[in-house]
Amino acid sequence: MKRTTVWLTTAAALTGLAACTSSSGSPDEPVERRTTSAPASLPALRTAEHATERAETARVRSTTVMGSQLSLTADGVLAWRDELSGTLTIRYTGGTAAKAMRDLGVTSMEARYLSDAYYARMGDTFAARIGGKHWLKYAYDDLKSLGGGADLADQMRSTTPDQSVKLLLDSEDVREVGAETVDGQATTHYSGTVELEDVTDTELRRRLQDAGVTAETVDIWINEKNLLVKKVEKTSTANGKVTQTAHYSDYGVRVAVRKPPAADTADFKALLSQSSTNPS
Repeated sequence: MKRTTVWLTTAAALTGLAACTSSSGSPDEPVERRTTSAPASLPALRTAEHATERAETARVRSTTVMGSQLSLTADGVLAWRDELSGTLTIRYTGGTAAKAMRDLGVTSMEARYLSDAYYARMGDTFAARIGGKHWLKYAYDDLKSLGGGADLADQMRSTTPDQSVKLLLDSEDVREVGAETVDGQATTHYSGTVELEDVTDTELRRRLQDAGVTAETVDIWINEKNLLVKKVEKTSTANGKVTQTAHYSDYGVRVAVRKPPAADTADFKALLSQSSTNPS
């Protein structure tokens, strides 16, 4: 099994998670935000940020389009009490990466996120390539020890739905668009453009810069309980345009994630070692 194949499944699982959340760093990290000439909408957004963070769990459904490379949908439940956990079903709907996944016999994947690792369940065809095991385990510590893996690990451990609100708080032109009905709920629509130099989280700013991102437009819809109902993020990167849309519902839903059976699980790091010595 080639090394690129293992990384492909890693990126595919992470992309599904990124569609549901935003990667703007640890929610516990102190951030200095604008206090002068602040738009009138900022207090409402800060209330929404805190309310969504305190909700701790939600049901999520999302779509992601990454130019001609990949499009997918994801749905499931997420919890962010301490660190992110949850289960998503990711379906690959188009793009060159989706074709590569289909060539591996994978059109959809179940992803389970736990405190120390995430697990991806592949199809029977893929399992036959790795000794019959259906699950791939990606330990966050292992990802950090690999080139480029630190960003993957940090994103998985720190992303929560309220991060979209945090990101919009960095916008210099954030504004209230108006009242709109979304998913049958009365909501208030906020919009803004976040310039790279305005991002207050240094890690996020570095990741955006590395990806060739100069600006990102963010739209969010907040309901009467100050909870995030929908978000749309549009970004231009060095690899093309990325559009992510996510819908949130059933805040407070029970989220219970089980570790897959060890006998049916292959370790990502071990597979990389094997593919390095036997790349064919």
